[in-house]
Amino acid sequence: MRDRIALIDYGAGNLRSVENALRAAGAGAIDVTADPNAVRTADRVVLPGVGAFAACMGALSAIDGMIAAMDEAVHGRGMPFLGICVGMQLLADAGHEYGRHAGLGWIGGDVRLMRPHDPALKIPHMGWNDVRPSRPHPLIVPGEAYYLHSYAFEVSDPADVLALTEHGAPVTAAVGRDNVVGVQFHPEKSQAYGLAFLEKFLAWRP
Repeated sequence: MRDRIALIDYGAGNLRSVENALRAAGAGAIDVTADPNAVRTADRVVLPGVGAFAACMGALSAIDGMIAAMDEAVHGRGMPFLGICVGMQLLADAGHEYGRHAGLGWIGGDVRLMRPHDPALKIPHMGWNDVRPSRPHPLIVPGEAYYLHSYAFEVSDPADVLALTEHGAPVTAAVGRDNVVGVQFHPEKSQAYGLAFLEKFLAWRP
């Protein structure tokens, strides 16, 4: 029997694209859901995210019981978790977009506006760029993926950085600890690399 995946619907992600990519990668039962009970009992949890940190965190917090359900599934039961783009950034202690806003605090650090050393480089960081593993991890291999973001995760503990990319300065491409992984790139837009990444996530038994 295939794992049941909770793809969290909090009004802040390109859900159908992520759902289609997960199906293409071999996922079975996918619940696109705003129901905390579905998240609490899922075998895997995926949190997408597009937009401003504060708006996304506010939308997630507005679903009664959702953050507690995520915590129970991920930290209580040890289910694999994947955060995508802003879904990764929400793992931080705080985001600094239009003020300071608390995040989930699952991975220490802050999300701040990117400041490339070369002022000619544009923000947002958009398009294809590399994924350079920082340490061995079963989900992360070298390659190229699709990015679209203006803010980056400045991680407190270098051991939590799984991969970097470059946009005028090193930029966190992936973070992880135990059964939690977050990626700044969009697997659902990263073609063969993204599909292979999602296949690894679906098979991952941390």
